[in-house]
Amino acid sequence: MNIGLVVHGPEIVDSGYAQRIMDLLNNYGDVRARLGGTMGRTAVIDANLEDIIDISHKLLPSQSVSLFNQEKSDVIFLINFGKSSITGHAFGYKVYHNCQGKPPLIQIERPGDVDGSVVVWNDDIYGIAEEISKELGLKMVSPKQIEKQLFKEDPCFKYSSSICRRITGVSPNENIFVNGIVIGKSTSSEVAIVAENGLITQLIGGNLKQHGLEKLGMLDLENAIVKTGLLRKSKVSPRVLESKKSNSKYVVSYLNHAADDIYRLKNVDMVVTVGDDTTLVAADILYRFNIPIIGITDGDLDKVVEDGVKADGSLIVELEQGCDDLVGEKIFFELFNGRETIEIENLENFKNKLLQIILPYKHTLLQ
Repeated sequence: MNIGLVVHGPEIVDSGYAQRIMDLLNNYGDVRARLGGTMGRTAVIDANLEDIIDISHKLLPSQSVSLFNQEKSDVIFLINFGKSSITGHAFGYKVYHNCQGKPPLIQIERPGDVDGSVVVWNDDIYGIAEEISKELGLKMVSPKQIEKQLFKEDPCFKYSSSICRRITGVSPNENIFVNGIVIGKSTSSEVAIVAENGLITQLIGGNLKQHGLEKLGMLDLENAIVKTGLLRKSKVSPRVLESKKSNSKYVVSYLNHAADDIYRLKNVDMVVTVGDDTTLVAADILYRFNIPIIGITDGDLDKVVEDGVKADGSLIVELEQGCDDLVGEKIFFELFNGRETIEIENLENFKNKLLQIILPYKHTLLQ
């Protein structure tokens, strides 16, 4: 039997269940695993599983499932550890209905927890799902049960003339991310996002963050990537990979409010980051590749990870409130000449030129 395994999110890896489930599935056939999503990459690296779980491509979970389906996998497992069973089941529902065709999909949700479950999204594969649920001590939950729970109260009902997207499993006082940018904070457990003409106009059950909306700009809300809470909650010992850089010149990249896509920078020598949360997440991920950052912040931190680390040689500058975008734009055009990546001869000279731009706006300098 050819088994495809889609691993989603850092928690399923940090908990040890990704490895345990792979070991279990090996008893049923040939298993190939790939990541679905982006934030799980760091967890896979920390767990030393990058040779077993394919993290080489940036794929949405539904894309990973569809790819296994195209490759004629007999059964595909989607493993996840959502914040709650409601959140996890809503995630599985969305993945299955976003897939091409009707893949033979089984979801394993929150294994090891009291509300952990196995969901058979395609009835043709019920037998193996039942065996796996017994092996892991998880209850079986049907798609009909999930649909009933998800749609019993829909805050989007009265917004039929606009694009409205309900966010399930949210707790009060959590960050709401859209395409990697914090656009607000929840004030209740019933949250929905409303957009008109491609712009977010309301956050039902929460407060919008205007600066985040400005950074986000136009979007397709129905197909946007929405997350809530912390991007990674587990406290782990980060693993640093051996550097493969061998260029005679130094490669420096610029990253502005786009922390979801920083793995493409894993072979550069330094990254200049703009924005508090972008700096926090980028520093934490790039630490695994021993890449220092120069972070341009203004104290507008939403705390998107529990703890963060940064590579030796990193420098974080806190500017006067609201100045990070202004200074970031000056750096982008004056030092990077409007390009995202440049080659330079001397890192120290580059740092000095950058600090000359920053100093008039500097509030705090942190090593």
